[in-house]
Amino acid sequence: MGLAAVAPRSTISARSMRLDLVNTWTTVMSSSEYRETLAVTVASGGIIGIGEAAPIVRYNESAAAGIQIVEGLKPLFADADPSQYAKLLDQVFAKVDGAWATKAAIDIALHDWAAKRLGVPLWKMWGLDRNDAPLTTFSIGIDTAEVIRRKVREAAAFPVLKIKVGLTNDEEVMEAVRAETKKPLRVDANEGWKSVDEAIRKIKWLEKQGVELIEQPLPAAMLTETGEIRKRVEMPIFADESCLHPEDLPRIAPYFDGVNIKVDKAGGLRQAMRMIEMARALNLKVMVGCMVSSSLAITAAAQLSPLIDFADLDGNLLIRNDPYDGVRVLNGKLVLPSRPGVGVILRAGAPR
Repeated sequence: MGLAAVAPRSTISARSMRLDLVNTWTTVMSSSEYRETLAVTVASGGIIGIGEAAPIVRYNESAAAGIQIVEGLKPLFADADPSQYAKLLDQVFAKVDGAWATKAAIDIALHDWAAKRLGVPLWKMWGLDRNDAPLTTFSIGIDTAEVIRRKVREAAAFPVLKIKVGLTNDEEVMEAVRAETKKPLRVDANEGWKSVDEAIRKIKWLEKQGVELIEQPLPAAMLTETGEIRKRVEMPIFADESCLHPEDLPRIAPYFDGVNIKVDKAGGLRQAMRMIEMARALNLKVMVGCMVSSSLAITAAAQLSPLIDFADLDGNLLIRNDPYDGVRVLNGKLVLPSRPGVGVILRAGAPR
């Protein structure tokens, strides 16, 4: 008699999701009508954990490449116990170089699985109070003055807006915003300004427009120059592209007042949590931001929100075909779901 086949302890799979944007999304880096994200599923013991992250072209990532990476990890997961998710993530990181969004989607799926196994929301598994979640901004991409004014009117429910700048029409963009609202604003230049003088001139002008903070005024590598700007302006300067992973924080801390942490870039929730703790130790303010994603990735990132100062978690609100229902926004404040795990559920009719 032959030996009976041994069932795997867990399985992992991945697929891509096309997310169609409500409006064309334009920043310094790109302009697009849709985004493609990577969805990962981990199943074991009758429990299914799900995760999502947005691969970033700048870092040579794609959903198709992520699917291939997950295929290569199936033998590892067949012998793994996902309740030991910290050990399993260490093994994934040892096997996979780069591919931070893929690792982030796996990380989220494992955290979702672990919290579902305990029957509690992820924020509760971490010992957090969801009432501590801050307001989130709503982002306005670069566009013509007429379209920006319309977008600002459509964002009437949000008490704080985030405005993308960094091209030649910065003044036009801001004037269009201010023609419609006097709300507090936060601004992201996405590395768009190329010199200290240009950045200082524009930031000093923005200080007169009721802007609370500026993200990434200069290219990521220009740390010394960013430090020069910081000495000559009043507005807090936050790192984004200059700080991707925990090991980046000690290097960039002397040049910034805060950091925008993105789960997709960091490599998952565990890495993002490490970055929050390190940022606090380095006396930096903390924002958690996002890519354009469904409510799965945004709700996962929002689990960290009780720990932070600022949130920019609106990527799900920029798409028209969100397959999930998760974190809500009430008068601008993030409301985390009370369902187990990350807490998202499929919308009626959404593909599985």
